[in-house]
Amino acid sequence: MASNILSIGTSALNAAQVGLSTTGHNIANASTPGYSRQVVVQSAAQAQNFGYGYIGQGTEISAVTRVYNQILARQVVNSQAVSSGVDVYSSNLGAIENMLSDASAGLNPALNDFFASVQSLSANPGDTPTRQTMLSYAQSLVNRFQSTNNRLNEIRDSVNTQLTSSVSMVNSYAKQIARLNDVIEKAVNSAGNPPNDLMDQRDQLVLELSKQIKTTVVPQNQGSYNIFIGNGLPLVVGTVTNSLITTSSPTDPGRLEVAYQNKTKTTVLGIDSLPGGEIGGLLQFRSESLDTVQNQLGQIAVVLAETFNTQHAQGLDKNGNPGGALFSIPDPAVSSNSDNTGSAIVSSKIMDARAITSSDYRLQYDGTNYKITRLSDKTVQSFTSLPQTIDGLSFSQISGTMLAGDDFVIRPTQNAATTMSLVFTDASKLAVGGPALSSNANAANTGAAAISAPTAGTSYAASPLASPIGLTYTSGLPGTLTLAPSTQPVTVTSGGVTTTFPAGTPITYTSGATITVGGLSFVITGAPANGDQFTIAPNTSTGSGDNRNGLLLAGLQSQGTLNNSKTNYSDAFGQLVNTVGNKARELKVIGLTEAKVLEQATAAVQAESGVNLDEEATNLLRYQQAYQAAGKMMQIASQLFDVLLQLGH
Repeated sequence: MASNILSIGTSALNAAQVGLSTTGHNIANASTPGYSRQVVVQSAAQAQNFGYGYIGQGTEISAVTRVYNQILARQVVNSQAVSSGVDVYSSNLGAIENMLSDASAGLNPALNDFFASVQSLSANPGDTPTRQTMLSYAQSLVNRFQSTNNRLNEIRDSVNTQLTSSVSMVNSYAKQIARLNDVIEKAVNSAGNPPNDLMDQRDQLVLELSKQIKTTVVPQNQGSYNIFIGNGLPLVVGTVTNSLITTSSPTDPGRLEVAYQNKTKTTVLGIDSLPGGEIGGLLQFRSESLDTVQNQLGQIAVVLAETFNTQHAQGLDKNGNPGGALFSIPDPAVSSNSDNTGSAIVSSKIMDARAITSSDYRLQYDGTNYKITRLSDKTVQSFTSLPQTIDGLSFSQISGTMLAGDDFVIRPTQNAATTMSLVFTDASKLAVGGPALSSNANAANTGAAAISAPTAGTSYAASPLASPIGLTYTSGLPGTLTLAPSTQPVTVTSGGVTTTFPAGTPITYTSGATITVGGLSFVITGAPANGDQFTIAPNTSTGSGDNRNGLLLAGLQSQGTLNNSKTNYSDAFGQLVNTVGNKARELKVIGLTEAKVLEQATAAVQAESGVNLDEEATNLLRYQQAYQAAGKMMQIASQLFDVLLQLGH
């Protein structure tokens, strides 16, 4: 019986010792990130039947387990992904908001100063210092466009850097989780008990992974995890890992995309495939805000340059020459997909600046038809041939062969603000006098047709009219117009369809059609009679004291020039700033909400799994008393054994 008491005391002493060790371990890791409180699972040892009844044999330790609630942990992981995505979106958009809303560094002050200088020149068109001042403010406006867009490009580069860093962390976490899966599974198979600390480390890695991307955990039977990211892409399956990589966009080498890589292939992922986390937030910010802001800023630059140049070309400079372009804007950027198999080269030109949008476009060829998609709203138009004009832009194939599956991305405005520049610095070339061209119908005409005032294009100043152009109508089916002299091809645009007639060839007359020749355009409407004549003539007077075109140039500031003549320059920029500000405020509200949700979810986990030092201090005292009591029991057993020995002698 003494030996039985000694055995019971030993088991009690061992149990108390395990309890003390576990409690001490909890106290030591109270501040360890991801640590879950551990508890001793203790049960009574199997009792022994002595005939007169079952006598207990002490206690035994069944396991040391961690206090872990999988449902609460999953809520924290999900909430962390959402909160991280909103935070990174908000912080990046905040940088744009601060830049655009700066009262001194924004675009509107430069616009106002520029048009104020145009008005001053209109009041004193012959004054050289006033002309030079206008050019100076024009350069300042160009500099403001460039600096603003350059800052947006820096943010774009920062997104690339952040994506590269986040992707690297995702891959690192995946490898660490796979290694822990291996160790944990082996430990469970060999000992039958879970290695609590290793499982905590793995759960902490999962939480860190969720900061980078939406993460879903699927526990397996032997203690390992299968990890899925985004919308169900397997990242870790047992001990096998797949990975993410960054790769240049096939239609924009400077733009990094995120791709999923397994053993068989690499797939570029869209924003819909990778929601949540910093990666999802960065992709969403770039797609929804950065691209939009940069395109809208470029739209303002393009429309300002094109509409100002068009009006400037209608006037005469100080020397009596037709006005040329003041601002230079390159043609829309066209990028061919690196996977194209054809040799086609596609170009795009701005045909009507007032009609262009801030959208990018995709041109695709399926072997029969050309499909042009406006990417901002996914509007698709299909054609059997090129060139075509959509939203004031022409789309043409200038050389090579296009094969089925080839596609191109056209970006009319994205980098327009950066590439904007002044064409000349000679103040005498400012064309504030005018007009440069005049038109009239012959007084002897018997028909009912009228000719519009001619409009000079930006290329007109390079080769202005040296002498008048005469047009003579010949009746018939169809009626035709003959130009004299006719040394250049003539294009006629009617109903969106453009027809080019070789030099010297009579052109088909259509009432209301736009006729373009030598950089100038005009419209004849009505029903002319056979032999009716019209004349386009250059204005040869000096523009030194004339301000008629200057007044028209100054008036552009308040005119509707963007979005099909609905919005002026300043209002367009104001709308851009307002849109960014509203989105930034929206994200701040959402961010605060998601942060609170994450805080509550984390608090719920800590309430169940976290270490309470007061509770652990109580456990220390409890196990200490149990240890002392077990020691006393063993002491009594020893004394009883000594008595038995003495009786035996």
